[in-house]
Amino acid sequence: VRTYVDPFTYEDPNQAVREFAKEIDASCIKIEKVIGVGEFGEVCSGRLKVPGKREICVAIKTLKAGYTEKQRRDFLSEASIMGQFDHPNIIHLEGVVTKCKPVMIITEYMENGSLDAFLRKNDGRFTVIQLVGMLRGIGSGMKYLSDMSYVHRDLAARNILVNSNLVCKVSDFGMSRVLEDDPEAAYTTRGGKIPIRWTAPEAIAYRKFTSASDVWSYGIVMWEVMSYGERPYWDMSNQDVIKAIEEGYRLPPPMDCPIALHQLMLDCWQKERSDRPKFGQIVNMLDKLIRNPNSLK
Repeated sequence: VRTYVDPFTYEDPNQAVREFAKEIDASCIKIEKVIGVGEFGEVCSGRLKVPGKREICVAIKTLKAGYTEKQRRDFLSEASIMGQFDHPNIIHLEGVVTKCKPVMIITEYMENGSLDAFLRKNDGRFTVIQLVGMLRGIGSGMKYLSDMSYVHRDLAARNILVNSNLVCKVSDFGMSRVLEDDPEAAYTTRGGKIPIRWTAPEAIAYRKFTSASDVWSYGIVMWEVMSYGERPYWDMSNQDVIKAIEEGYRLPPPMDCPIALHQLMLDCWQKERSDRPKFGQIVNMLDKLIRNPNSLK
């Protein structure tokens, strides 16, 4: 399997973009409506029509005017990262527009938006099997990323996108910006920004981010999904969350959550990172549960 290449190791960041992202002619893109706002500019939905291919719906991230060279580089790094991935549970990069302004990143369009808001809007409307299916998809995407030695660092339901078929895809691949852009990220004593409630204790304490810390975050995502988008640790302060975890506290099972799923969450939240399951084991476990629905009573 290929190993992920960090675009910031390139002397010329444009080289990374050329290598990993297709240049799309701006004339192929129709911007339709603004669907959100990111750190770098607007996010829109629209259409892409490449000669010889059928028209598809896309999401378009734009880089707002007046950017610095560093901002352009950071913005495009997301495309250089995403362009290295090819998996049904990872958001798909269609390409970039860099030859004219505005600079754009074009990805597949996910009709249902981010998973946390989607679950809150549909509170109580899915079967356990449907929820576990979502978790299996996310787990499968994360297994692929960990196999490529890519550590996400900001795995959370707000960074998962959902399409019209309920397929969940991992998104948000900025490096320096992952945490700049995230309203949940708080400064730690050492000056780094970290989304405390989703982050493994060793990553908070000494910035040890690994696939095993992504597994901890995945356990939190499981909890978010089974609780239909409730906020992890509710109204506790970040400091209280850190202290509680340190003392051995773990989130209780959400309402109607099968025991087997809460047990898997607890496994993901083992203090020792070597005791946590690997993403491959998580996917196998979820497959088993899906095949034996009685285990989810």
